[in-house]
This record gives sequence, C-alpha cells and structure tokens, in this order.
Amino acid sequence: MSLQVENLRVYYQTLRGDVKALDGATFAVEDGEIMGLAGESGCGKTTLGHSLIRLTPPMRFVEGRVTLNNEDLPIWDMEKMNPYRFAQLSIIPQYAMNALNPTRKIRKMTSELLESRQVSFKAALPELKRRLDLVELSHDVLDMYPIELSGGMKQRMVMVLSTLLNPSLLIADEITSALDVASQKAVAEMLVEFRDRKCCSSVILITHDISILYQIADSIMVMYAGQLAEKASTAVVINSPRHPYTELLIASLPKVGVKHAEKMLAGIPGSPPLLLDPPIGCRFRERCPIAFEQCLEVPPFIEIEKGHFVACWKEFEKNA
Repeated sequence: MSLQVENLRVYYQTLRGDVKALDGATFAVEDGEIMGLAGESGCGKTTLGHSLIRLTPPMRFVEGRVTLNNEDLPIWDMEKMNPYRFAQLSIIPQYAMNALNPTRKIRKMTSELLESRQVSFKAALPELKRRLDLVELSHDVLDMYPIELSGGMKQRMVMVLSTLLNPSLLIADEITSALDVASQKAVAEMLVEFRDRKCCSSVILITHDISILYQIADSIMVMYAGQLAEKASTAVVINSPRHPYTELLIASLPKVGVKHAEKMLAGIPGSPPLLLDPPIGCRFRERCPIAFEQCLEVPPFIEIEKGHFVACWKEFEKNA
C-alpha cells in the first residue's frame, strides 16, 4: 500500500478562529493508482494535497496519521519532513508555470535542486535528458531561462523536476487548468506515462475537470466542504455515484451530443457552507434533496461495496 491517511484534520488559523478546511479525512492510495481528487472550489482539495508534503502557516495540523509505504510521515514538522520531500513524495504545484525561478537557467536550477538532496547533477544528467525526451522537450531548454519557454513547456519541465528522484507519491495540483485543450491532453497523458515508466508509483491528481479524470484516473475521490463524500473507481463514480452530492455534480456536467434545447444543464441549488463555522452533521445537508433527521449527525465514511466508500446516512442504513 502506497499511502494511508487516517482521520487527518488540518485547519487554517485566522483572527476570527479556525477554518476547518480538512476535517477528518481517511482514505488510501494503492501502489500504481492514479486517484483523482474532485470537488468545488474551497472544498479542501489543495489543502489535502499540500498538507501531505508541506504544511506551512496559517495551516495548522490538528490530528491524524499519514503513512507512506508503511512509514509514518511527520507532516506536522517542516524540518523532519525535509528528507521525504522530492525523494519519496513530490508535488507539481498549482500554477506550476510560475514555479520556476525566473533568474536561474533551467540547468542551474536543476543542479541546485539535486544538490539540496545530495544528488550529483552530473550523475543525474543522463536520466534528466531521458525525462526531457519523454516529455518531448529539447535538451536545449537546460540552457534557457523560464521566460524563454511556453506555458506548456514550463508545465512539462516542472513535471520532469518533480519526478526526477522517482517519488513514491506524486501530487499534481490543477496541472491542466491554465493550458489549452491540446496541451491539457498531452500533459494528462504524460502523467500516465510517468506512472507506467515508474517515474512515480502513485499519483493524486487534484482538478476541477472531471473529464480529465475520466480519461486517466483509476479512481476518483470527491470532497465537499472539507470532508470526504465518496471514493470509488472512475467508472463507478461517473456512472453509478451513490452520494447525493456526487450525483448532482455528475448530472451538472454537459454531455457530448446532447443539445441544450433537449436537456438543460442542472446546477446544484445553494452554496457551500462557510468553513469558519460549518453546520453540524452532514455538511451537504442544507443542499441535499434527500436529507432527513439523521443528517444532523456526521455520517461515517463507510465501504458500501469493495473499493466504494460513501459518507451518507441513506447508504449507511441500506448497508446496516
């Protein structure tokens, strides 16, 4: 098993109190799995991804346990996490095109990054060039400044740098959001290629674009208002979702070949709750079409079928 997360809670400290951005997440990512992480803006996706690798103020670790390849990760301690970052787990950050130092050429930047992990640039150069070939970048980019690269080229360069030491877990945060459709498809396919070529063992792909997940993800985990709603294989989440929020989320997506005149797109009424003072019980309760009295209590995230987890009292009753 690659990653195991148990009851992870990470809040943001503010002058008005704690924002409960990640509240009790429990899930696993298997070796070789590409898990898509989906949900509305502000649901806690990026908080979850960043808390696994770089938990910085105002983020505050509250409780929980994270293990990678059966080894506990001290995610609450920046210094103790340093040996794990880049080597065992790595991240392609949101807005990765702006992650490269504009004052350094790619070669110098890469050398400094490797040396910070006691890896010789000269020894790593042959593999670096192979990775550049894999993402269809010329070796000449090593002697360029980031400003000389297009957006898609920067994105691919960051992918190479993030996986250069073959981490067990790669967290990819909105890596297709600022790209054109052709570049989105290319970057998504490269992510699968990286997994298949063992450049990384497992991937958490954070995105708003469920169509990307449908193409490349093995499983999808849906978040809502800081909590997990559903996790299952991609085919199950897309075709047979069981959580009311997931059902409405999938139903709101446009379908190829279906005209607006034939079927209007349906949104989800209402808005997500403020996480500074979230409602008691199920956080989707006020927007849920099937909510009942039991929803005033927090539903457990249970396995209703093999590999299919749902946090909904209706599903809990069916499987009781």
